[in-house]
Amino acid sequence: MASTSASTALLTDMYELTMLDSAIASGKAWRSSVFEVFGRRLPGGRRYGVVCGTDRILEAINNFRFTDDELSYLRSLNILSEETLKYLNDFSFQGNLYAYPEGECYFPNSPILQLEGTFAECVILETLILSILNHDSSIATAASRMITAAHGRPCVDFGSRRTHEESAVHAARAAVIAGFAGTSNLEAGRRYGLKVSGTSAHAFTLLHENEKEAFQAQINTMGTNTTLLIDTYDVDQGLKNAVEAARNAGGELGSVRVDSGDLVAGAFFIRKKLDDLGAHSTKIVITNDLDEDAIASLNAAPADSYGVGTKLVTGSGYPTAELVFKLVSREDDEGVMQKVEKLSESKHTAGGFKVAGRLTTNQGRASQELVVACRSWEEGQEFLRKNGARPLQKLYIKEGHLLNGITTGIDAIKEAQERLNLSRNELPDDGWRLSPGDPAVPTKMLDIIDINDMN
Repeated sequence: MASTSASTALLTDMYELTMLDSAIASGKAWRSSVFEVFGRRLPGGRRYGVVCGTDRILEAINNFRFTDDELSYLRSLNILSEETLKYLNDFSFQGNLYAYPEGECYFPNSPILQLEGTFAECVILETLILSILNHDSSIATAASRMITAAHGRPCVDFGSRRTHEESAVHAARAAVIAGFAGTSNLEAGRRYGLKVSGTSAHAFTLLHENEKEAFQAQINTMGTNTTLLIDTYDVDQGLKNAVEAARNAGGELGSVRVDSGDLVAGAFFIRKKLDDLGAHSTKIVITNDLDEDAIASLNAAPADSYGVGTKLVTGSGYPTAELVFKLVSREDDEGVMQKVEKLSESKHTAGGFKVAGRLTTNQGRASQELVVACRSWEEGQEFLRKNGARPLQKLYIKEGHLLNGITTGIDAIKEAQERLNLSRNELPDDGWRLSPGDPAVPTKMLDIIDINDMN
């Protein structure tokens, strides 16, 4: 894959390179290995998670290279041998990458991503992969729950000012994949082709001598279909001023936005006031630190859309998906692949290369996540086919090359949106609940020795 952007090689932890150095010295670095990304649990007792970030990982691996700048810095640390530095100088990932596509729902122990290659080339990608998947999947999961709570009312990302500047861009992307209508972040709009929106804040109103002047100035430049923020001073008077300003310009006001107070009671008050003023088509936009529970509480209120900020970009209280990256198989001294497992209490891992499929009922509802440790990708896919399970993984990179037909960029976002709609609609009824509980779909783990029992 040809590199297209700045190097991502140092977006990592030092121990990955010191492990590499020691493995090269011991002669074990070139052992064939399989690493797996999975979650032991769903944070906060959520019923499902949403995979997001796969496409960004493909780009990041493409740009994982050590230029003279990176190598000079590593030499200055005096932690790596010249042999290791020489390996890094020529590095490009030459292995295989299997993953759940973006927009697919996942559950505990789902093999969300697997790397197959030498220990050396896989181990140094751990932090990069986890930093993308943990962030993006956390945001997409929270956003998906908000979409469920909104019951068809549009949600827009307003979270840029509450997180790191680059995180804001990727959070916007994840939110749109989950069903958000757009974002206020212009860089996200430019980079990913997202719909952008925004009008004014309280500062604009305070800049002018009075609210009427501010509203008229905004309408003069943005038109009557704009959204006026009506709670800088008094909501009742703000409504009157907003409707009057639009009518002075010869039209009906598009929307009003409220950012404070009792949002449920406020929405009813605003709707009645607008109707009394004859502004029946003017919509109500609600903001103010919303999460999925707050949005759900507004279901009975006459709100038309929501602007979601802090709780979106922080994963609604769970800013990481709690995914981990573990070695699950490696070559022994005889060249035979062996499963390896971490046995520590509460952090046990299941060894082996795995394939995953989802079983459904006759009504098309997901009933089981089937995860099978097997000898090869082909063997695993055949097992899923025979047992009527929908395959959940795709092979994205084979021997270092991105496979033909893999969608990236803006088109990948559209595909992920469609996939999440299908995957989310496949959930059983309790999968849609916002309250904490067990995963909506149980995971059944099978080993290669168990396969004959199911055929």
